[in-house]
Amino acid sequence: MRIATAMTDVHYVLHAPQGDTYADLLFTMIERRGQRPPVTYTTFQARDLGGDTADLFQRAALDAYERFRPAAMLVGASCTGELIQDDPAGLARALGLPIPVIPLELPSYQRKENWGAAETFYQLVRGLAGPHMPPPGSARPARKLGEPARCNILGPTALGFRHRDDVRAVKELLARLGVGVNVVAPWQAGAADIARLGQADFNVVLYPEIAGLAAQWLKRAFGQPTIASVPIGVGATRDFVTEVARLAGVDPAPVLADETSRLPWYSRSVDSTYLTGKRVFIFGDATHAVAAARIASEELGFRVVGLGTYSREQARDMREAAARLGLEALITDDYLEVEAACAELQPELVLGTQMERHIAKRLGIPCAVISAPVHVQDFPARYSPQMGFEGANVIFDSWVHPLMMGLEEHLLGMFRDDFEFNDGAGSSHLGTPVIPGLREAKNPEPTTVHAAASGPVDRAHPVVASGFGPDGPPRNDGEKADRPIVLSWAPDAELELKKIPFFVRGKARRNTEKFAGERGISPITVETLYDAKAHFGR
Repeated sequence: MRIATAMTDVHYVLHAPQGDTYADLLFTMIERRGQRPPVTYTTFQARDLGGDTADLFQRAALDAYERFRPAAMLVGASCTGELIQDDPAGLARALGLPIPVIPLELPSYQRKENWGAAETFYQLVRGLAGPHMPPPGSARPARKLGEPARCNILGPTALGFRHRDDVRAVKELLARLGVGVNVVAPWQAGAADIARLGQADFNVVLYPEIAGLAAQWLKRAFGQPTIASVPIGVGATRDFVTEVARLAGVDPAPVLADETSRLPWYSRSVDSTYLTGKRVFIFGDATHAVAAARIASEELGFRVVGLGTYSREQARDMREAAARLGLEALITDDYLEVEAACAELQPELVLGTQMERHIAKRLGIPCAVISAPVHVQDFPARYSPQMGFEGANVIFDSWVHPLMMGLEEHLLGMFRDDFEFNDGAGSSHLGTPVIPGLREAKNPEPTTVHAAASGPVDRAHPVVASGFGPDGPPRNDGEKADRPIVLSWAPDAELELKKIPFFVRGKARRNTEKFAGERGISPITVETLYDAKAHFGR
């Protein structure tokens, strides 16, 4: 559906039960599109299973052609429709429609959504561009002297994270290099555009998880090389410009000299230096997660403590990126595993999908979204790319501002009990008298110390330290403690920990727990907290 919805004259006939039509809402409510996706559902019901569901599909396909007059048609079945085994491909061919019909066989119970999008785009490219493929072994014709190079931009789809704006940013980069754009696909492309993909000199693959498979086929069929760099971040954008210039035969120096990103200077500026070394956990699709790890470690000075993806097809790339950072990649589509890893690592910033946003919120950690799946707020009305030099500016703002807001919250917390700034004090410019104890009178209950304020603490499962047992350190004969220490925090110690600025609070917690675990101290008191501070401050 993401592929068909991104295009202009392709229609998708989906053999699906009545309940599967909810998918339309993803595009009209989340992406806020002005029209429904170009999808016709057969919407069979339980009573239809005793009749001829094959005839139901054929009538739906014929009606869709007559009503919408598409230039090409995709046909397939939803996960429930697969169980009927009606063979939509064969049924559609039997209709003899005067347009290309591309059948899709997507094993919904075995593969994930990005794989389905990649397979759909590959089948569409092969079905529409295949008839124009040159004979095997024929040499690719050379570009005419003085003629500018042309490329295809592949991968942007409907419901993609900032795909609309990324296309604009990359087009602007290519124009500055003097490189023309042959086709952008599938975004706003028609069937005729797909058919002429082979006319380009090379391919720019913005999202390998969507267009990597199609680009490989185009390389075999038309001899088109592929740009390997994805321009997310300043360093990757420089690599992209250099690689495109090499294939296009142009000089990249003018574009590189006129770099427009403010990220390099902002990340070194005085108001950003306190961010250096902050612990970051990154999870998303492989393209954005690998790029985010490079930006965080090389351009912003963060420390990446966790890196992972749900894109199993790109697991090798993710593992290589994690190994460069001295990490083991987390490859999973189970959000509970991601949450457990995030809680264990205690990062100070989470970069992830909409799901990681929820996880970070529960743990009280600042978060920024870097990858699909996303929600409605990640389809802004403004121009907000992730790619190119302007995309680097957007990334700096969206990553650093959550940390800035955390600092503001910390300052508000510090002054919450101040006689002048407490919740019960009136506005000073209105001359409202300050009544000492007003807040206490309104809220006689003791202040609740939330675990999220000082880091993720699970009271049902206290911290287990790998230190000495309750009987003290091992004896001289080498006997080891046979039981781990179960660490807990006294309420006054948690309150004291809350006073520490958020951007060093996690480190203070870890150091104190390490100090207490090595000495068999539990519960951790205020005295333990300051003893640990003195120990690690030597």
